[in-house]
Amino acid sequence: MQNVQATLAAVAAAVALATSPLVASAGENDGKLALTISVDGAIGPATARYVKDALTKASERHAEVVVLRMNTPGGLSTSMREIITDVLASRVPVVGYVAPSGAHAASAGTYILYATHIAAMAPGTNLGAATPVQIGGPLPGLPDTTPDKNDKDKKDGSDQKPKTKDSMTAKATNDAVALIRSLAELRGRNADWAEKAVREAASLSANAALQDKVIDLIARDQAELLRQIDGRAVEIAGGDTRHLATSNAAREAIDPGWISRFLRVITDPNIAFILTLVGIYGLIFELSSPGAVAPGVIGTICLLLGLYALNMLPINYAGLGLILLGITLLVIEAFNPTVVLGLGGIIAFVLGAVMLFEIEEPGFRLSWPVIGIAAAIFIGLILVVLGSLRRARKGPVRLGAQAMRGLSAEILDWSESEGHVFTQGERWQARGTEAFKPGEVVEVANIVDLTLVVRRRPVLTAREGGT
Repeated sequence: MQNVQATLAAVAAAVALATSPLVASAGENDGKLALTISVDGAIGPATARYVKDALTKASERHAEVVVLRMNTPGGLSTSMREIITDVLASRVPVVGYVAPSGAHAASAGTYILYATHIAAMAPGTNLGAATPVQIGGPLPGLPDTTPDKNDKDKKDGSDQKPKTKDSMTAKATNDAVALIRSLAELRGRNADWAEKAVREAASLSANAALQDKVIDLIARDQAELLRQIDGRAVEIAGGDTRHLATSNAAREAIDPGWISRFLRVITDPNIAFILTLVGIYGLIFELSSPGAVAPGVIGTICLLLGLYALNMLPINYAGLGLILLGITLLVIEAFNPTVVLGLGGIIAFVLGAVMLFEIEEPGFRLSWPVIGIAAAIFIGLILVVLGSLRRARKGPVRLGAQAMRGLSAEILDWSESEGHVFTQGERWQARGTEAFKPGEVVEVANIVDLTLVVRRRPVLTAREGGT
């Protein structure tokens, strides 16, 4: 009995020793969770969807903090504003972190970093250059000739400088300045430098940003970041203050869902452009060859996906109209060759492709090779169609009345100047100026109202005359 008790005591001690590290570890973490969102590349609709879903998941899991790691050249202002709205409304503190070393948070990334509750950077990173890209401005070289409010010319001989600043650019810049200054005031960061980053495209390194109070801290990696922000008090949505406990928080990365990955693919301007073209081609092939089914189905799916992607991107509808006009002219050229329509269609298509997207942000530009390949495909199809039409016109006629002329026919019965003949596997009513006998082979001279006009074959007549 004593041996049994000793054995049970030893087993209990072993179990206690084995589970003590797990208990200690759980006690150290206290269930704290730090989730990581990684934003790499251009910021677009897919990125905004990814951040929204990740912040929702962080709120559902009661995460202690969300680390928004960024390495981005910028992106769409609409997507940037969606992300800022979600960050400001988040019930979970969001830490903006520009990392790894060598990364940057330019343009839209600077605004998002200013919106986060805590801003941090890794050594060797930079931020800034937040000037909004001009959209829909005047043509280069055309000054703004808007008169002054008094509509009078200066006559005092002073220097007169043409007013060249576009009003739309001024509006976009002022709006961007107001946004980033409001974010700076909300988070207690350097608002003057933020305005400078917008108006003058200023940039800062990590150390300079820390000195100018643009960011809150510098951390080499995420573990050091969580240790440095431990104990900080941040104000979250609703005005509540939360003290962070992140020194021993468990870290977990949130990967984008399949919807976000799918949106990232189709919202690439080049992919959206190609999908639209494939859709149009498919419908053209289906209409020209009814019953093929596959081109119509594939074309419809691609066209809908392309139009959906274009709807999410800032496009120039004049450019889209030129593309559709160019395709229409090329289709007409294929069925009614005039050369002029084909050249006009190619010019309209290329100009429309160049004008299609209104933005010049990295990652949202239509590639020239894609435009060139699409134009080359159009030209190739036109050349193939024109070559086929040329061969068809030069070749022998195979259908209609002209195709019947010169064919051989066998007399089935004949009475005076009319009767019936057999040719091409069919029985025809025939007439002629000569008398024929059943079984005699004649030649079709013409066809009038489904009646064949026949005559003796010239070759047979020459032989008979020579005998």
